[in-house]
Amino acid sequence: MSYSGWELLWLFFVYSFTGWVLETIRAAVKQKRFVNKGAVNLPFCTFYGVAAVFITIFGSELQGIWLYLGSVITIAVFRLLSGRLVEKIYHEKWQEHSGERWNLEGEMSLLDTALGGILALLMMKWGNSLALRLFSAVPGFLQKILIWLLTGLLLLDIAATFFVMFGKSHEKQRYEKIDASFTKLTSSISDRIYRFIEGRLEKAYPSAQKVEAVDEKKRVFAYGCSFYKLLWLFLIGAFLGDITETIFCRITAGVWMSRSSVVWGPFSIVWGLAMAFATALLYQYQEKPDRVLFLAGTVLGGAYEYVCSVFTELVFGKVFWDYSHIPFNLGGRINLLYCFFWGIAAVVWMKGLYPKMSDWIERIPMKPGKVISWILLVFMCCNITVSGMALMRSTQRAKGIPAEAGWQEIMDERFDDARMAKIYPNAVNTD
Repeated sequence: MSYSGWELLWLFFVYSFTGWVLETIRAAVKQKRFVNKGAVNLPFCTFYGVAAVFITIFGSELQGIWLYLGSVITIAVFRLLSGRLVEKIYHEKWQEHSGERWNLEGEMSLLDTALGGILALLMMKWGNSLALRLFSAVPGFLQKILIWLLTGLLLLDIAATFFVMFGKSHEKQRYEKIDASFTKLTSSISDRIYRFIEGRLEKAYPSAQKVEAVDEKKRVFAYGCSFYKLLWLFLIGAFLGDITETIFCRITAGVWMSRSSVVWGPFSIVWGLAMAFATALLYQYQEKPDRVLFLAGTVLGGAYEYVCSVFTELVFGKVFWDYSHIPFNLGGRINLLYCFFWGIAAVVWMKGLYPKMSDWIERIPMKPGKVISWILLVFMCCNITVSGMALMRSTQRAKGIPAEAGWQEIMDERFDDARMAKIYPNAVNTD
């Protein structure tokens, strides 16, 4: 089933509110009082909304145990990523499960994750259809007004919470020369907003723990699992992944063929993102036994490859790989053998390659490293954008859609079918 953008936004708000209700009830039972849970002040737990929309889009082909397992993996990954994001932004750990049974290093409750998988099954079977029937009962123009209103309020709430938790405004002195009375008024409002949000978060997360922040000025370039480290790992992984797949195809198929994901340069975006995501998720577990990393790599790698396959088909209308001929495959998108390869890669990466590569990256001088990083980031963003446009236009040509806009004419001229066939030899158009 396909959904419009308005319907997906509606589902996001419905499940964000539903998640807020569930979390508030659970917190009320534990703390014996009403607590406004969530990272924002509105009655929304955005984690639930994001996870629900993600499962709705990428789990539409799955059923039964596969849908349940996919939902559990999605919820687990989102919880880990959201927890790391809170630590990076607020320097706090809001969720602490070390006192509970079946927890993962105190970061996540496995029981909650398993129950979340059951909720996802109910959502896919009845929840989505019920929510969309409710949405369709609203007149068309009111649907858009409602979505725009909710989106605007949520963005304002997120912005206010973000700036307040960064330590309210210390810009008061900057405005004193302009208007002292106005400064006094805005400072008073700022103080009240700050105290309200800070007090709400303290009540919502009474067990929150402070996480010591590393001083940016004292640390080396790309220290730890920072933005710059992940960016460089993405770029290196994209390059090495393309080279690896090219050599693999030469050995197994006897031909040299492009394995690049983009139109400029030998870069495999799938491999680059895999390396960055794997590092972000497994960074704190790199000292775990090999079997733990192998299992995590097998599960996460398979789920990641499945999502990439669905994404490219939905967005670009193309299938870049098909494992239907390999035993133990799931919809031709993943297969058990290649999932094991992901598991082996996780062990080799976290135990052998990552420590050395991390050390090499951190040896880059600070200022040149940042400048080069942003140049490469801008290049890759342009590269990915142009590649996406070329792929979409290629699909349009296959459907007989003529070039009407300027970008379509440019794509037809620069990236015709012959060139696209050389860059993406395995791409197959879908309906």
